[in-house]
Amino acid sequence: MVNTILGSKMTFFEFAKLVRNSLGILSLGTLISCVSEQGNKVAPALSFDGVAWIDLSHTFDSTTLYWPNNPDGFQHRVDAEGMTELGYYYSSFTIVSPEHGGTHLDAPIHFYEKGETVDELSLSKLTGEAVVIDVSDQALEDRDYLIDSAAILNWEAEHGKIPGQTIVLFRTGYGKFYPDREAYFGTAKTGAEAIPELHFPGIQPETAAWLAKNRKVKAVGLDTPSLDYGQSKDFATHQALMGNQIPGFENVANLDLLPAKGIYVVALPMKIKDGSGGPLRIIAAVME
Repeated sequence: MVNTILGSKMTFFEFAKLVRNSLGILSLGTLISCVSEQGNKVAPALSFDGVAWIDLSHTFDSTTLYWPNNPDGFQHRVDAEGMTELGYYYSSFTIVSPEHGGTHLDAPIHFYEKGETVDELSLSKLTGEAVVIDVSDQALEDRDYLIDSAAILNWEAEHGKIPGQTIVLFRTGYGKFYPDREAYFGTAKTGAEAIPELHFPGIQPETAAWLAKNRKVKAVGLDTPSLDYGQSKDFATHQALMGNQIPGFENVANLDLLPAKGIYVVALPMKIKDGSGGPLRIIAAVME
């Protein structure tokens, strides 16, 4: 098994699949150990030929959308910009931002007292194979649409059961409205008075609990402002996922560019000590 890897050249997906399939025989640690022991061998040369990288992140700027009670949003201040006295160009800026806004991560501690903070999340929870479940037909017809387990089972009837430790992304179609606040949130208002007027799709709390228990997902994301729908008052979906140490990705971009499966996601937030969330750069690799 190890000899099939050593000295070979394979694509990223081929290598990932080979390692994953080997886990029934060897632990990843054992596999790495076996490779390391053969120091005279050549490590695998990973080729990214035939892989397309898709950016699933909205740009952070003056148009970035935050929850209505965070009116200041993203600030980008100029500290220095221009030619120096010594004749070279130099620029430096200060950024100010709430943790939760734009494309960002919700760490489990966001809604679970014993949850992991941003800096405590393992890389394995932030990277891995992913699927996209498209519920845009229903969601675009009903701003208060709740994604139920039937949507997942219908997807599985066509594409197969979702394996454990998969990242599940839901495409509601609302990403096309970003950054139009009124179209995206359902109201153009900001501040406390906007909260009762929020209307956008989310995940049914029972569905979130079902994903955690029956599919053992590692992370969940979608192209709306929140894992919970706009009219939620108790954020029960957040509670269901984060109570199981499952992080969430919100305001994800470009889900319409991804296939239903055959995706590898890398979702790396700013590593904030004790953070409940943070700006997220999330990308996906798909076979061209």
